[in-house]
Amino acid sequence: MTAWINRTKRLISILFTPVLLTGCGANWGWYVVSPSTESGRSNLKFLIDGLGYTIALSICAIVISIVIGLLIALPGLAKGRAPRTMNRVYVECFRAIPILVLLLWVYYGLPVVLDIGITTFWAGVLALAISDSAFEAEIFRGGIQSISKGQIEAADSIGLNYYDKMRYVILPQAIRRILPPLGNQLVYMLKMSSLVSVIGLSELTRRANELVVTEYRPLEIYTILVLEYLILILIVSAGVRWLEKKMRADEQ
Repeated sequence: MTAWINRTKRLISILFTPVLLTGCGANWGWYVVSPSTESGRSNLKFLIDGLGYTIALSICAIVISIVIGLLIALPGLAKGRAPRTMNRVYVECFRAIPILVLLLWVYYGLPVVLDIGITTFWAGVLALAISDSAFEAEIFRGGIQSISKGQIEAADSIGLNYYDKMRYVILPQAIRRILPPLGNQLVYMLKMSSLVSVIGLSELTRRANELVVTEYRPLEIYTILVLEYLILILIVSAGVRWLEKKMRADEQ
């Protein structure tokens, strides 16, 4: 993953260079992040170096949320009333809590409740994962329920237990169908990771805010921040589309 992050950083630097060199008018101070000056290169590197935290935070959060979401979705598909009620309560509760509020509670409240220490990185991961897991659970539930009843009956007819039926028959087909919404959730996670800046994690948004305080050029610095997120999300979206085509080809 480190090599991929480094390649993304180089791509961002290359794409920024023409804009920074040409400028956009008298009111723009591109010298703050211009690669033609030593201070500009230093500031630009400072901004781009936050990319590692943003990517690591988003990937950890989305992986954990997918696992939790799947574990929450499966009981919701059971015939018993109690598992379905537990699923509905979990989903409705965590979908209703704003991510920023949950993030602040996890970082400031969880250490008091559980008497533990937690870093800004893992507080961000935990808050984003818990919030997103409610959406993942609904995505998995919809994907699993979209599988035709004949597939389930065929699995039952050859004597597969519940675990094997899900592993070999239901989930492989469901994942192909829910890959687009899972990709959307990853993009959503990348954007929501900017909220973790409020508790001090030195990711892209936090570094931009710190640089604005020292350079007093918010217009240029936040423009760079917008381009960073734009390029990052376009790369992720292209990767998701490639994976969709590959899985569709494998299915055919």
